[in-house]
Amino acid sequence: MIKNDLFLRALKGETVQRPPVWMMRQAGRYLPEFIALRDKYDFFTRCQTPELAAEITVQPIRRIAPDAAILFSDILVIPQAMGIEVLMKENFGPFLPNPIRTIQDVEKVIVPDVHETLGYVFDAIKLTKEMLNDEVPLIGFAGSPWTIMCYAVEGKGSKSFDMAKGFCFQHPEAAHVLLQKITDTTILYLKEKVKAGVNAVQIFDSWGGMLSPVDYQEFSWKYINQIIEALADDAPVIVFGKGCWFALNEMGKSRASALGVDWTCSPRNARYLSGGNITLQGNFDPSRLLSPIPVIKKMVHEMIDEFGKDKYIVNLGHGILPNIPVDHAKAFIDAVKEYNQ
Repeated sequence: MIKNDLFLRALKGETVQRPPVWMMRQAGRYLPEFIALRDKYDFFTRCQTPELAAEITVQPIRRIAPDAAILFSDILVIPQAMGIEVLMKENFGPFLPNPIRTIQDVEKVIVPDVHETLGYVFDAIKLTKEMLNDEVPLIGFAGSPWTIMCYAVEGKGSKSFDMAKGFCFQHPEAAHVLLQKITDTTILYLKEKVKAGVNAVQIFDSWGGMLSPVDYQEFSWKYINQIIEALADDAPVIVFGKGCWFALNEMGKSRASALGVDWTCSPRNARYLSGGNITLQGNFDPSRLLSPIPVIKKMVHEMIDEFGKDKYIVNLGHGILPNIPVDHAKAFIDAVKEYNQ
């Protein structure tokens, strides 16, 4: 049994003394002990070496003590496993030297044996579970099929992903074949993560907000919902769509256990749009962690008051930034623990 099960209870919608708290990207770039490993090993070496991934996952648990751990990995291990080359370039980010631009390119993409291609992730989960010793739950994650496709077609990060959108609109059949292959792989991957020991999974739809509400339904949500339906009986599923406030109503009708919200949507609107019954997660602006510590604590307490302490998981509205002082990150976590109604 998990000793601190606040996070899992909030996912079930149970009444809690205080809401649980964790931070997206908490295993990473703002921690000096992470930077020491980053300077020694390249990005995918860290992802693909179970001992390193497990160590990075538990670093924030030791340092700032959130209520859940999230496995250190990357959403782009999925396209790698599907035979799409992915590199991580210094001061550039992800780079895919052979982006998918034609129907023939789509045909070459495989749905892999996840044990063969992603076994290192499952090994990292088992190792992390040993290191966590049931202190807190462990979250596994994947990118949404649309978000993965954005990188696969664009070949790199982008502010607007016009090429990915253009591919969907010019070659809708090929786009749907690719999205389905990514969906099938993601389901296999997440199911194995649950078998390996994760207590919940989160789907990151980082680029969902690039689509219009109508296109979102066709090219993103219907694939995310397939993943939710496939996983819902195995583990709680959290869906985080950045910029996707317009889809909260549809998402709220799904079998997802919780919905992530970014900082552009107020707690009141998020509750209203999602139907008021589902657990919500978010939505502190990561840049706000640069505020003085007393301001952070005050704002966190106000945010909890607005969302309400039940059916709520305190988090940021996106990943923590690299320039956040560790004591400010800790103040965010501590503010939640100090919360009294």
